[in-house]
Amino acid sequence: MNLNLDEKLRQQSKKWRNRLETLLLPKPRNNGFLINLEPYRIPMGTSGSFIFGGPYDKLSGFLSTSHEACSNSFSQQRRTFIQMRTVLKVVDNSGAKKVMCIQALKGKKCAKLGDTIVASVKEAHPNGKVKKGKVVYGVVVHAAMRCGRCNGSEVKFDDNVVVLVDKQGQPIGTRVFGLVPHELRKKKHVKILTLAEHIA
Repeated sequence: MNLNLDEKLRQQSKKWRNRLETLLLPKPRNNGFLINLEPYRIPMGTSGSFIFGGPYDKLSGFLSTSHEACSNSFSQQRRTFIQMRTVLKVVDNSGAKKVMCIQALKGKKCAKLGDTIVASVKEAHPNGKVKKGKVVYGVVVHAAMRCGRCNGSEVKFDDNVVVLVDKQGQPIGTRVFGLVPHELRKKKHVKILTLAEHIA
């Protein structure tokens, strides 16, 4: 009886497999592909159901994991380079909350840790020194792009963060919140290091 049931399930799974290959198309969603297998699911029996030569649950888990990995890779790629229209957080008390990069200085296509950029203020506190819409200069103090060090280690942050400065490179605010890497010393941003709470 069990042998007949297994043979019947294999034939049924083969039939569904042919239907999936001919009728089911991947749908684009969030820079990845999402395949809905719920309408084609075979009810679980005593011996289990087989789709594409393996259990349904394992296949669905594989597809969801692949979709998440694809989405994460695309989002990580979007966050890596600081270039035109990249939105960055501000970690000083100048009054600005978020800025959008216009361009990187010194003819660079993209900016990395310690570089100076020209940006436009997108969000700001109402009573701050810097108002919304103002064009400002900023020094990148956190970058999602990995930066190597002399000792072989690498430094990488979750977000892209800047500290606003004037044309002479002096900070506009009087405090810098959070961690600041010591790579800024090579770029001669010593004043930012003196205002920072912690130096890594």
